[in-house]
Amino acid sequence: MKIAVIGQSVFGQEVYKELKKDGHMIVGVFTIPDKDGKVDPLATEAEKDGVPVFKFPRWRLKGKAITEVVDQYKAVGAELNVLPFCSQFIPMEVIDHPTHGSIIYHPSLLPRHRGASAINWTLIHGDKKGGFTIFWADDGLDTGPILLQRECDVKLNDNVNSIYKRFLFPEGVKGMVEAVTLIAAGTAPRIKQPEEGATYECIQKKENSKIDWNQPAEAIHNWIRGNDRVPGAWAEIDGNMQRLLNVSFYGSTLLENDHSSSNCQPLEIPGASRPGLVTKNGLVLFGKDGKSLLVKNLQFEDGKMIAASQYFKPAVSSTVDLSEDEKQFAEQMRVVWKSILTNVEKIEDGTDFFKSGAASMDVVRILQMISRTLEVQIYTHKFDKLNNMTIQIPHQLFINGEFVDAEGGKTYKTINPTDGQAICDVSLAQISDVEKAVAAAKEAFEEGEWGKMNPRDRGKLLYKLADLMEQHQEELATIESIDSGAVYTLALKTHIGMSIQTFRYFAGWCDKIQGCTIPINQARPNRNLTFTKKEPIGVCAIVIPWNYPLMMLAWKTAACLAAGNTVVLKPAQVTPLTALKFAELTALAKFPTGVVNILPGSGSLVGQRLSDHPDVRKLGFTGSTEIGKQIMKSCAVSNVKKVSLELGGKSPLIIFNDCDLDKAVRMGISSVFFNKGENCIAAGRLFIEESIHDTFVERVVSEIKKMKIGDPLDRSTDHGPQNHKAHLDKLVEYCEKGVKEGAKLVCGGKQVNRPGFFFEPTVFTDVQDHMYIAVEESFGPVMIISKFSNGDVDNVLQRANATEYGLASGVFTRDISKALYVSEKLQAGTVFINTYNKTDVAAPFGGFKQSGFGKDLGQEALNEYLKTKCVTVEY
Repeated sequence: MKIAVIGQSVFGQEVYKELKKDGHMIVGVFTIPDKDGKVDPLATEAEKDGVPVFKFPRWRLKGKAITEVVDQYKAVGAELNVLPFCSQFIPMEVIDHPTHGSIIYHPSLLPRHRGASAINWTLIHGDKKGGFTIFWADDGLDTGPILLQRECDVKLNDNVNSIYKRFLFPEGVKGMVEAVTLIAAGTAPRIKQPEEGATYECIQKKENSKIDWNQPAEAIHNWIRGNDRVPGAWAEIDGNMQRLLNVSFYGSTLLENDHSSSNCQPLEIPGASRPGLVTKNGLVLFGKDGKSLLVKNLQFEDGKMIAASQYFKPAVSSTVDLSEDEKQFAEQMRVVWKSILTNVEKIEDGTDFFKSGAASMDVVRILQMISRTLEVQIYTHKFDKLNNMTIQIPHQLFINGEFVDAEGGKTYKTINPTDGQAICDVSLAQISDVEKAVAAAKEAFEEGEWGKMNPRDRGKLLYKLADLMEQHQEELATIESIDSGAVYTLALKTHIGMSIQTFRYFAGWCDKIQGCTIPINQARPNRNLTFTKKEPIGVCAIVIPWNYPLMMLAWKTAACLAAGNTVVLKPAQVTPLTALKFAELTALAKFPTGVVNILPGSGSLVGQRLSDHPDVRKLGFTGSTEIGKQIMKSCAVSNVKKVSLELGGKSPLIIFNDCDLDKAVRMGISSVFFNKGENCIAAGRLFIEESIHDTFVERVVSEIKKMKIGDPLDRSTDHGPQNHKAHLDKLVEYCEKGVKEGAKLVCGGKQVNRPGFFFEPTVFTDVQDHMYIAVEESFGPVMIISKFSNGDVDNVLQRANATEYGLASGVFTRDISKALYVSEKLQAGTVFINTYNKTDVAAPFGGFKQSGFGKDLGQEALNEYLKTKCVTVEY
């Protein structure tokens, strides 16, 4: 379709680019004249492509269309006008001229908020839903028939920039392209706008954005955020110099509690119900209802902006000495600024970004350019003095080498199990995000640098990644603790320590993956040579659980990457943060884009789509047997993709009376309570020989009572919170069933009386084989003890194997013959003798029966991510 794009800005530029990418012919771009020497981004893009660009200062004069302007427009022969963002009045003669008329983007859900400043008024009115409308232009003011609408939730602390960046910009671009597609197909609707609910508001300017303090706190908050950044809500405050100052307020957050404290300074604000309070976090303001809000920044009439917390502090200036690397970075930043501020001859240290002509939309642009050009990750979640360090946590999806918002700006809260409070909002991947990630992984494998890289260089990248993980190990362990509840000391040693070891181990395998030659019958008189090649599979999906968030990622991803594949990984929805931090480290290690993609999201949506996706050729899953069966079915039906499954377990641990009892007690406790019992190979049932049963139980209970339950970041804590609330509730129900069926509850069995998701270490005895707790996995700190008759080895083996699971098992005895006999008979992928939980990166790990198939770790894990090709040559 022949399209004329009429408008301006980065938004118009992106719409233009996507329409061209979609195969449409842009016959002309009509935009505004250069302002102070600065060329509009839309004009810049079109001129680069050789598309005719027209920069009319106006289309009408004294209410009438300018004939010369209209004639130049008509000469391009457009079949459709697309107005993505247009600040000029376009004559109806132009609007109606093309065959298909004209469509306009408007950033509100029409008929609500017609007119200018629609985003501002959406926030000012406290609307719970926002969005945009693409409508057919008519001679009214935003009254034309609706073609397409998309809506999003308005978050309580959204401002104009955040909702624009999260939804209105990215989804608006897609919406414009979709609207053109519908028009081209002849299926675009024309829905008359209802008059009910229609509103029209004036444009927000500085003179009408003064704050009215005679309102509830939420209304004041809405007014400030609705005017943030342009034009800026303002009010008079006491300048402490016998005069009032006009100050604009930015960065408003509605507070839940009264934040009065002794460590603050009052600030008189004429008309307010009470003075504001300057605190270390900002300026607390009060509504007439007594509730409060927090403002982060203040701007004075001369344009100077300060942190609100610094209002009463004297201005301090000092010279900063930059390192050579920082000087180089500063010069690169000048280049980025110059590409946007084209009207500025030279970027000086004192150049003001906004006063030089940049608009709020240029903020989105500069952030993208800094991220891509300078390879800098942009954070919005930063935690100061957490575990005595500053922690920065990415919170967006990681697709094709960039952190990006999910489709539609969808997010969810990830919860700290220590106190039950939200850590941060994390992007929630949608189906379209899966498509983007898989496409990026496929392109990286088939066309990108990764697919052409020699194995030794691939190994160097994995070594570099392991080194970066080691450099950030304390930060990773802290994130793992607050996100999963893992005790910090264990997280540092095992969760993170073994993850680093895993990547180093598989880095060493990269250049040792090889086939073999095979002697075959010769095709006489000719001869034959047959050899095999080990090749990567392609795009691999990995779906991991929540008990060891980073370690489970490492166990599968390291082997996958070492084999030369690309990966799309879905972390558990409740523990996404270390996976996202890992994604950041892959970028720092200079992994090619598209090789690693991380999608936090639900299993029913993201996991299911990965199982079904025709471009995914392998899926590695760790989780429940129930979900594993569903994944296996989907993988078979979709494209018979290769699958490896590490599923549920009910691992038996047999302790004979000839064991080293001290060690058996110590290791028996560890076999159950290691990592709060959230351990796939945890001993789900202990069989204790009758003659030592009572002593074993007594000593176990004595040791359990010494465990310190508490904050996982406290170095003296032995037992932290369970991973999430739903799991805690299941443990309570699990123990209630055990008591109801007649098992003896020796200790524990209930939630700890404190905030968070803490559960008491629990011991059951007298557990009979038919009982629910004898059959089903608790996946928590619950020890299930059954006794067996002295010397009855074969009977206890029969009982131990009477389960559909076969992940791990163990035996304690000083009799080596008995130990080897038992290890031979136990039906499990791993057998521990006189130890437990002793895994190693070089030792293969995986289950039998309904505990799944396939191996993590060791050389065997590589075969899960390789395919064997046989080549026969005749000569």
